[in-house]
Amino acid sequence: MTTLRTSPCTATPRARVRHGRMLAVLLTGEFMALLDQSIVNVAAPTIRSGLHASGGALQLIVSCYTIANAVLLATGARLGDRFGPARMYRAGLLLFTVASLGCGLAPDAASLSVLRFAQGAASALLVPQILSIVQREFAGAARARALSAYAACLTGGAVTGQVLGGVLVSANLFGTTWRPIFLLNVPVGIVALAAGHFLLPRDARTGTGRRLDMPGVAALTATLLLLVVPLVLGRDAHWPLWCWSALACSVVLFGVFVAVERRATAPVTPAAMLRAPGVVPAALTLFCAMAPWGAFMFIASVHLQTGLGMSARRAGLEFLVPFIGTGIMSLTWHRLPARLHPWLTAVGYSLTAVAYLVLALSGRGPVFAAAMAILGVGLGSAFSPLMAAALHRVPQELAADASGFLQTVLQLGLVVGVAGFGSLYLSLLPADGAVGAMRITGLALAATSAVAAWCGTRLARTGRDRSPGRREATFKVPLGRASSRRSGRRVL
Repeated sequence: MTTLRTSPCTATPRARVRHGRMLAVLLTGEFMALLDQSIVNVAAPTIRSGLHASGGALQLIVSCYTIANAVLLATGARLGDRFGPARMYRAGLLLFTVASLGCGLAPDAASLSVLRFAQGAASALLVPQILSIVQREFAGAARARALSAYAACLTGGAVTGQVLGGVLVSANLFGTTWRPIFLLNVPVGIVALAAGHFLLPRDARTGTGRRLDMPGVAALTATLLLLVVPLVLGRDAHWPLWCWSALACSVVLFGVFVAVERRATAPVTPAAMLRAPGVVPAALTLFCAMAPWGAFMFIASVHLQTGLGMSARRAGLEFLVPFIGTGIMSLTWHRLPARLHPWLTAVGYSLTAVAYLVLALSGRGPVFAAAMAILGVGLGSAFSPLMAAALHRVPQELAADASGFLQTVLQLGLVVGVAGFGSLYLSLLPADGAVGAMRITGLALAATSAVAAWCGTRLARTGRDRSPGRREATFKVPLGRASSRRSGRRVL
């Protein structure tokens, strides 16, 4: 039985202020990374005309960020574990800011593609450190609030990218057309870097010193690269033979990765982390939830503009409805009775399944808007409890590994969702029209979200299981004062 000394669940006013400022710095980097993952979609036509880019070049500009981010997240997490999460967060934020400046000044499509890859790599370096620092520095109610703000930031960044991209491109500031969508990151990044120097924890700057498992990193990177690249590029390339060959090779290389990990002294995905109660069930739930959500962000944008005739700006504003619901629930779920917390993930993703079903059957009008609101409430109710359940009983020395693992699963869910459900929608669009394609694809989204809800029930039962004499090993995130009064120690 492993025990770790944790900070008390109660905190002084000064500690709460310090935690709030620290979290603001961390979420600024998260917000910037999410913003640039989605903001380019709206600006893509303007970028193509401004740089005289071909269709393939534009595809790379949009996709290079996602490819680098998904492939390098696990490596970024391990670098944070070795050299310290706060130090690697600042390094990632600095690289992201410099790459954003380069993107805003890029003279041609090739340069912009390379710099977008650098942005994605920087995001993979800074994003895993956020959950690592939250896991190490926050406890009890403070951790619950931090995870709630993190969940709200996830949706807020993606939605803001859709809205802000259309606004900035339409404004054409000083005749710069699409360039402000990248240049906006520069002053924000500089301020966040300066604040991070003073506000990020000093004790988190020194890592555990565990060495990098280079064979494991190489095998995992190659596996994810062969999986993600064809999923990102295959749809627009009409799924040529190289896509299917790459996918088949990714399966073989995954077997190589597993074999390498079994022999490694410091594996990229430690078995102890995977055995921590809740991690694997949470990862399955997360994947099944993120796949339909990522697809819906893409499909709804096309549906609102093609099927309902909305402008890009108005279509982007439609996503404010689920964002409001997500924000409210993400910030208030921990105020519900503690006995309900294990079941919030299952209930939340059940609501998203209902919302996708209504969206599939309605297609337009007030019912469509109401379903978007239900979707936001469901996502906000589910995500924060899911992450709390996944991380609650992970030992602190494995926090970076768990963070990188979950972030990789999240990104893969988004990529697979867009590739799979997005291809289904686009293939149905010519024959069935926007409403018909939305109906069939929406049913598939609802079914996948229902699977996520079922996985959520399994996660809740895993958390409620108790071994004899291990009363502390429950799912519930300790929110009250009782747990801190008992011993200040947490059983993992």
